[in-house]
Amino acid sequence: MACFAISCVKSPHEFTGKHLAGRELTDYDFRTTGQSRTHHGHVMRDLGLKIISGAYPEKSILPGDTELLQRFGVSRTVLREALKTLAAKGLIQPKAKIGTRVLERSHWNLFDPDILVWHFEAGATADFLASIVEMRLALEPEAAGLAALRRTDKQLETLFRWVERMGEAKESATDFVYSDLQFHIAVAEASGNPFMRSISALIEVALVTTFTISSPIPNSESHIRSVARHAAIAAAIRDGDVEAAKAAMRVVIAEGAERVLVAGRASS
Repeated sequence: MACFAISCVKSPHEFTGKHLAGRELTDYDFRTTGQSRTHHGHVMRDLGLKIISGAYPEKSILPGDTELLQRFGVSRTVLREALKTLAAKGLIQPKAKIGTRVLERSHWNLFDPDILVWHFEAGATADFLASIVEMRLALEPEAAGLAALRRTDKQLETLFRWVERMGEAKESATDFVYSDLQFHIAVAEASGNPFMRSISALIEVALVTTFTISSPIPNSESHIRSVARHAAIAAAIRDGDVEAAKAAMRVVIAEGAERVLVAGRASS
């Protein structure tokens, strides 16, 4: 699965920012970012980012409540709610008379949308990117195959509409990512399996991370090719061709990984 050698690629934050799309997507508005504008969300994001980035290492003890209350200027209730949310994500565990301990990575819920986004914001490692590619290859081709069997006419219409939107997004990487994401979500929904839809956050982070490193926008040749690859998925789903749908989805994921690899070589 990792045959695309994505583990050789640098973190998106290690790239020099040569790509217009990369600079544009640095401030990409993930669907989970709205909550970070609340007091609770701000505290949770700050602590979560520090844990993901290693500023608060695994097995370490977080600063005490008094220090955190002073730092964030929030009420004790807000702080406790933020810590409770981080505990539910598997990042921390409060211990009486000891304090709040950062749990080992094996406890983290890596499918959690916030944790995925924090990895991107902290600078996802090459190993993390490789793991995302492997998960996409394990799940998305199967979703495409199921969609070829189960899709409705309305769902098929939605797929082709998002392909058309991708074709129209010739200048804006953000618009292209959004349309690309909606296409993949539409495939997951057409699969008829609710678990497939639940991986949309993973797909979103994978797309934004990949496009930050290397985007088909504004490269016209890459843009046309990417749109054609997605159209091939939609066509196979339309025709009820399970194996062709799976193969077309694998090509899309593989080419995204390959773009990251090429960009990593070029900047090294």
